Amino acid sequence: MHDDVTPLVPPPATPAAPPRPADAAPRFVTGSIFRHLLVMTGTGAFGLMAIFIGDLANIYFLSLLKDVETLAAVGYASSVLFFATSIGIGLSVAAAALVAPALGARDRVRARRLSTNAHIAAAVVSAILALVLWLLVPSILTWLGARGRTHALAVDYLSILVPALPPLAVGMASGAVLRSVGDAPRAMYITLAGAAANIILDPILIFGLGLGIHGAAIASAIARLVIVGIGLNSVIRIHDLMAPFDRLALVEDARAIAAIAVPAVVANVATPVGSAYVTYAIAPHGDDAVAGWAIIGRIMPVAFGAIYALSGSIAPVLGQNLGARDFVRVRRTLTDALQITVGFTALAWLVLALFARSLADAFHASGAAADLIVFNCRWVAPLFVFLGALFVANACFNTLGKPHYSTLFNWGRATVGTVPFVLIGGSLGGPQGILLANMLGGIVFGVTAVLLCRRLIDSLATQSLDGSGLR
Repeated sequence: MHDDVTPLVPPPATPAAPPRPADAAPRFVTGSIFRHLLVMTGTGAFGLMAIFIGDLANIYFLSLLKDVETLAAVGYASSVLFFATSIGIGLSVAAAALVAPALGARDRVRARRLSTNAHIAAAVVSAILALVLWLLVPSILTWLGARGRTHALAVDYLSILVPALPPLAVGMASGAVLRSVGDAPRAMYITLAGAAANIILDPILIFGLGLGIHGAAIASAIARLVIVGIGLNSVIRIHDLMAPFDRLALVEDARAIAAIAVPAVVANVATPVGSAYVTYAIAPHGDDAVAGWAIIGRIMPVAFGAIYALSGSIAPVLGQNLGARDFVRVRRTLTDALQITVGFTALAWLVLALFARSLADAFHASGAAADLIVFNCRWVAPLFVFLGALFVANACFNTLGKPHYSTLFNWGRATVGTVPFVLIGGSLGGPQGILLANMLGGIVFGVTAVLLCRRLIDSLATQSLDGSGLR
């Protein structure tokens, strides 16, 4: 896809992007895999980082209020929002994992049907889960350690944002479908528009109308409505990848969607559960430490947005080559993705280390909060490479039909790789020890997941040669 250029004399009206014919060569089964991944990751990173920058804008503008309790409230709320967003990501995995192979096999009718049903599943499941979360918000925040005014502010913030999970989940499903068809730019535009709305509305609502933390929540909720509107328009009008609703088709596809979505959701929520435990461990060290943790939680996704995007870009490339039974390119996809992970991590660490103190100052952090931010940027950030390797391996597991492997590794990382490490780190080094120990716990899981992924690809290649197939 290229950017449109407006000519001096408008040409006759034509469709912006006609559907690819059923016999067209799938986009990712030829050409350089490394380049495909970079292009998909680059556009995806802009899109994902747009979401993260929207969240970063929230906490930046709130930091201008110079109210530690407000920042701590966002920190506690972040654990719940991370959980809710991970549910949406897990649901979108099913869309990419099912639609991309259908397109790779040149079965456009099936791809349209799966796209429709994946969107419906995302809407229904996220609505149910949002209702449950909304009812449990006060209890969850109490368990995390929020107290007094901080607790009340966090409850208000989440009461506005948790109901906005369904539009975000549907928008994520649209982005996954667009990446599956190879239209990474439009997948990026979805979240860019949402971030723009968030950043524009934040100062208006927080300061102009004097709504404070409530204004930040309202701005984010409106941004999610923008995301779903643009996403559905791109899937339906631009690519015609949405079939008319068919109840029988939904029932028929429900099992295939659930087979990927359920373990993907379960796998994805492991990370926010682990993050919530870190918040719980930091809480006894005071609101300053929790505020620092909240700011770190917004900085890190922006710094490492390319790696998050990479894990979402693997499925379309891997899926189309899997559908074409080209296992040489399937193996190459994993190798190239890991190389890109190392490169992006090194670049992000360099930037964070150089500007650590400036970042703390930008958010008006002081004392324990500032010390935590600087320590994280300089010493904890490089260990993200192992978390990135785990993201890559999990994306491969989902696309290769082994989503339960993702579940196993993510929950292992969130429990065995988090709790004992955090306990020891906290007792030896306080909040800084907690952050460092939490990342050290992910090394074994990242390395082991990659090794198992390579073995799985080799096994599937052997089955294909033997004529036993993939399913």
